[in-house]
Amino acid sequence: MKSVAFHTLGCKLNFSETSTLSRTLEAEGFLKKEFEEEADVYVINTCSVTENADKECRQLVRRIQRRAPESLVVITGCYAQLKPQEIASIPGVDLVLGAAEKFNIAEHLRELSKGDSAKICSCEIEDVEGFHASYSVNDRTRTFLKVQDGCDYNCSFCTIPLARGHSRSDSIEGVLENIKELSQAGTREVVLTGINLGDFGKGTHGGKKREETFFELIQELDAAEGIDRYRISSIEPNLLSNEIIDFVAQSKRFMPHFHIPLQSGSNEILGQMRRRYRRELYADRIAHIKALMPHCCIGVDVIVGFPGETEELFRETFDFLHELDVSYFHVFTYSERANTLAIDMPGAVPMHLRHERNKMLRNLSYQKMQYFTEQQLGNKRKVLFESAEKSGMMEGFTDNYIKVKTPFREEWVNEIVDWELK
Repeated sequence: MKSVAFHTLGCKLNFSETSTLSRTLEAEGFLKKEFEEEADVYVINTCSVTENADKECRQLVRRIQRRAPESLVVITGCYAQLKPQEIASIPGVDLVLGAAEKFNIAEHLRELSKGDSAKICSCEIEDVEGFHASYSVNDRTRTFLKVQDGCDYNCSFCTIPLARGHSRSDSIEGVLENIKELSQAGTREVVLTGINLGDFGKGTHGGKKREETFFELIQELDAAEGIDRYRISSIEPNLLSNEIIDFVAQSKRFMPHFHIPLQSGSNEILGQMRRRYRRELYADRIAHIKALMPHCCIGVDVIVGFPGETEELFRETFDFLHELDVSYFHVFTYSERANTLAIDMPGAVPMHLRHERNKMLRNLSYQKMQYFTEQQLGNKRKVLFESAEKSGMMEGFTDNYIKVKTPFREEWVNEIVDWELK
């Protein structure tokens, strides 16, 4: 029996796809191993949002070469689609699978031998068709379910449309089938994921005509039996309608937790980024959420150091976030990416200033999360506890995404417990 080990770089959607690739190969008779162990095949599912992810991929291949020089190395994911020739030239890489081929991994491995020159199986991103549903199952507690892929937006900093193709999605019927499987496996919470999740409904091959909507999807999921809790992983502010917010506010299954990309608090920078909203709309969405759900946790994506971001414009972002009633940030340092509009824009921000601004916003994020948590003290919330035991302790998350730690109790594993926050 051949063995295979996986490593995932990047977003939760990548993790859900790696999990599906793993199940595919296990069904073909492969024995799954940990990445640090010796295996016959190593699969690295890559990201290319930042330069760091590219570097990490190369470092991982070098580690495999030292540990198991005779093993096959397969690279897939966004970096593999964007720069297949560059990856194929890395010593030790045997197979590069682009966006259209990654789910055919078993077929490709049957024909692969060590020692041949690296084989590239890729195509133009315009030719990537079809939707492949994926979900991650590390333990039964929480699963990331991919319901949408690709993006029709053209933000000036982003390579994702080049790596993932046009927006397409599962059908509501297909999502409900996956939910049924996950429910039968004992899953308690499902996190809905996608590249542009709110754009759900363009069908498995995409197109301009919308067949279904994200609002219709969440209504159907709320009515279906089997899963106790749903979270919406990340949704563009212009696609997060008041209708969706109103629905989540009265739902028993959808958790009071949103993650809404902002990217900049400066309208000037938002325009340069080619984002489809302005800060006023973003502030309106936050205000509407908080009016209905004062206890709601809200996460924010923000980029620092975008070309043309002067000290004054960064201060606009900092002050905007400081005033906004949100709970935490994911802060990204702008990274120049080939074949994007932003790479040719004037006003590059020196790297030391990018890092300085990143640190300032991370400090503010820490303060925001501390304040949000303190506001919840004394409240009773429902906590879903996870199975992992860490030094005699167990962890879980409240419905509004506050992490709780307590001494391990077997009977609480994968159970929802009423909990007073202290």
